[in-house]
Amino acid sequence: MTVTLADVATRAGVSPATVSRVLNGNYPVAAATRERVLRAVGELDYVPNGPASSLAAATSDLVGILVNDIADPFFGIMAGAAQSAIGEGGPGRAGGGEKLAVVCNTGGSPARELTYLTLLQRQRAAAVILTGGSLEDPEHLAATAAKLTRLADGGTRVVLCGRPPVPGDATAATLAFDNRTGARRLTEHLLALGHRRIGYVAGPADRTTTRHRLEGHRAALAAAGVPEGPAVHGRYDRPSGYEATGELLRLDPGLTAVVAANDTVALGVCAALRDRGLSIPGDVSVAGFDDLPFSIDAVPALTTVRLPLHEAGLRAGRLALGAEEPPPGGLATIPAELVVRGSTGAPRG
Repeated sequence: MTVTLADVATRAGVSPATVSRVLNGNYPVAAATRERVLRAVGELDYVPNGPASSLAAATSDLVGILVNDIADPFFGIMAGAAQSAIGEGGPGRAGGGEKLAVVCNTGGSPARELTYLTLLQRQRAAAVILTGGSLEDPEHLAATAAKLTRLADGGTRVVLCGRPPVPGDATAATLAFDNRTGARRLTEHLLALGHRRIGYVAGPADRTTTRHRLEGHRAALAAAGVPEGPAVHGRYDRPSGYEATGELLRLDPGLTAVVAANDTVALGVCAALRDRGLSIPGDVSVAGFDDLPFSIDAVPALTTVRLPLHEAGLRAGRLALGAEEPPPGGLATIPAELVVRGSTGAPRG
């Protein structure tokens, strides 16, 4: 149910006119009263109408695409593909049917993610696409689920791309990557080559993508009866891979393979190994994840897991436009494909 100005006024114990004055900031209001009104706004999750306020059930031509880091190819590829699909959704020249796609860079901040969702709700966005893994925090997940439900209730289509369903939300169309299976196959490949001492450079411990990939890796080791090697958590960037490699080698100098959280992290792993005089894959094999465009140009080219980022982004864009039917049950699991290249080989000895 949509929260009204009158609901806020009742909660705060003031008149609707006072609520309006506080929100518009165009009339002096006592500090205590202002605080009471703003507290009621937050408790009720009230969002003032944007430019479409005169059309309560209408949505705008805006589509928001939320990414953690637009400079990261993982997010950039999906966002670019989604934007392309959205731009092709109408006849052209703003004659009707076109949507304006806006990329919102959260910087990985959960608070910023919720802020963008609120702003898009205020603008009555036609659709919202959330990309990449989610923070595994019950409070944040509950707030996200509530916000997505409110968006959907207001007529906004919600699409999750490369992200698992949000617990408590049944409104979003979800395109989830099969990270567990991809990670399991990657580790099975290393095991088949003869590796038994495998280190793992994981992403942030509080992210769904990190947990799912680590679970797949550990499942492969458990099935083969191979003890888990050391694992170090860090950011999804090159410096993190470089730093974590030093820690892995400290924990187990005899490692013969390192699995990286993604291809960018794998570049840092490779650099750290080379700086220590170790060859790839002669001394240590290295594997990444995502199959980002540069992975084939690394030296040696990276063994990795290919995620169809561009295709997923296009599909998310079509779902956002209503040009494609949502998947059965609201969830489609997108397969991951093992890609074997020169950075992995049999261990010496």
